Amino acid sequence: LELPVFARFASPVPFNLPVLAVTGLEQRKPKLGTKNMGWITVTIRIVCLFTLLWSVNGIGVNWGTQTSHPLPPDTVVRMLRENGIQKVKLFAADYGILKALGKTGIEVMVGIPNDMLASVGGSMKAAEKWVAKNVSEHISSNNVNISVRVQEDLLLRLRLERGVEWLLTDVYMIQKGLIYKDCQVSFSNFHDILYRYVAVGNEPFLETYNGSYLHITLPALSNIQSALIKAGIGSQVKVTVPLNADVYASSNTYPSGGDFRTDIFDPMLKIVKFLNDSNSPFTVNIYPFISLYTDSNFPVEYAFFDGNATPLNDGGTLYYNMFDANLDTLAHALQKNGFGNLPIIVGEIGWPTDGDRNANIEYARRFNQGFMSHISGGKGTPMRPVPIDAYLFSLIDEDEKSIDPGNFERHWGIFYFDGQVKYPLNLGTTNSGALIPAKGVQYLERKWCVMKLSAPLDDPQVAQSVSYACGLADCTSLGYGTSCGNLDARGNISYAFNSYFQKNNQLEKACEFPNVSVIAKTDPTPTVGNCKFPIMIQPYYESAGRRFGCGQMPLPLVSVLLLLLLTVVQL
Repeated sequence: LELPVFARFASPVPFNLPVLAVTGLEQRKPKLGTKNMGWITVTIRIVCLFTLLWSVNGIGVNWGTQTSHPLPPDTVVRMLRENGIQKVKLFAADYGILKALGKTGIEVMVGIPNDMLASVGGSMKAAEKWVAKNVSEHISSNNVNISVRVQEDLLLRLRLERGVEWLLTDVYMIQKGLIYKDCQVSFSNFHDILYRYVAVGNEPFLETYNGSYLHITLPALSNIQSALIKAGIGSQVKVTVPLNADVYASSNTYPSGGDFRTDIFDPMLKIVKFLNDSNSPFTVNIYPFISLYTDSNFPVEYAFFDGNATPLNDGGTLYYNMFDANLDTLAHALQKNGFGNLPIIVGEIGWPTDGDRNANIEYARRFNQGFMSHISGGKGTPMRPVPIDAYLFSLIDEDEKSIDPGNFERHWGIFYFDGQVKYPLNLGTTNSGALIPAKGVQYLERKWCVMKLSAPLDDPQVAQSVSYACGLADCTSLGYGTSCGNLDARGNISYAFNSYFQKNNQLEKACEFPNVSVIAKTDPTPTVGNCKFPIMIQPYYESAGRRFGCGQMPLPLVSVLLLLLLTVVQL
């Protein structure tokens, strides 16, 4: 196939069409006096049709911050860059994180927490203030790239190897500074215009919220979008709302029967129409693990992507995994209501590694690697045969997440709390095909708080001390089917004591459980299995004074409160 040196794609690039990828580039010297002058020969290879598009979309991650000891933002951003992760989703506008992401080229979806929906939805002034502080400020001062990047006047200069250049128009999504080796294509020389997403709320229509945010979500969406327009960035920054997959259901158990829940049907249609009118995507969180966790009869193999499950036959369309069936249930719901072309983003998808018998390292590796392989072909789902834009949940474990849904909630990360790799996972973004851990992490001293050997198990202080420690620290790795589920009674008690001790920065008073604990220098971690007695990382204190490690308080104040609490326990 011969293409002119300056080629122009139709405007705009349709959402449901793959972007052309090229390889085997050969620039011919023009022959004078022939019609071949100024043309090049480009071999189009089917194997490369997806390579460019996958590099353009890539995989994103959710970066949560509900942790007692956060890694410094600069450390996490370096880890993101070294792992080739070009998209990140934040649940709140953290100043230090946004500052660290500035000028990195990493795309950001920044969130507004549910508890702020009433404020920004009920007051245009509040919405404008939020946008000014959390979006406009970072655009002007930090050059934070929040989501999709395009070039001024929608023209993007694409430089091919050997100096050949094309001009493309209306590219749906593109990234800066990456080299696509298989296709011998690189992108450079961007004149940045930032196209951003603000995630208004997070799963506000969950049934467990009992309609608390039902009537305030749309006003919040509208006010934030209006505030973005007033700030002069409305064409670059769009709003979306991450919704749980429980906002839709099937009337016949098949994807084709998909429609929005009857109790929220009208509010959902209004939101979908707003997203469509504002050229914004529908964002949905899909969790096959939750289905397995809540339903003992759920077929395990159907949660994964190995093709081992008995397929679901929906009128001749076969579904071999829950993800495809779930996403297509949404696609049918959108199509049924006249919005079949609305783009869909998978805002959260992942698998936890602890806290439940089905939450383990092997299942998490199997699911996440299976998902990466599943979407890397760019074929999408039967209903939406297009590349899938997704964010893994999550980047790092969070030891202060609520465990009301289950103990697994604190173990979704593909990295541990300290940025160390949990299991082999190829995101397709590094040359090695392996995850790269955080570097330069500073740890506390190598010491642990354990149960005294001389302390009897029936000491009345034991049960009270363990309850106290687990209530204020993290014991979600204890229990049936968990990573430390095989510990004996003394091991369980020591784990609880050490978790509290480490969370409180190894203060001596944090290991003074009455007559039953002692500080040890020998690692109590079992030699067999995945159970770990971790050493906590050094607390991080943001230089701007906006956030502290260890419970969000300065260490001296933590120490005073801890002494008071332990005194009460001893009394």
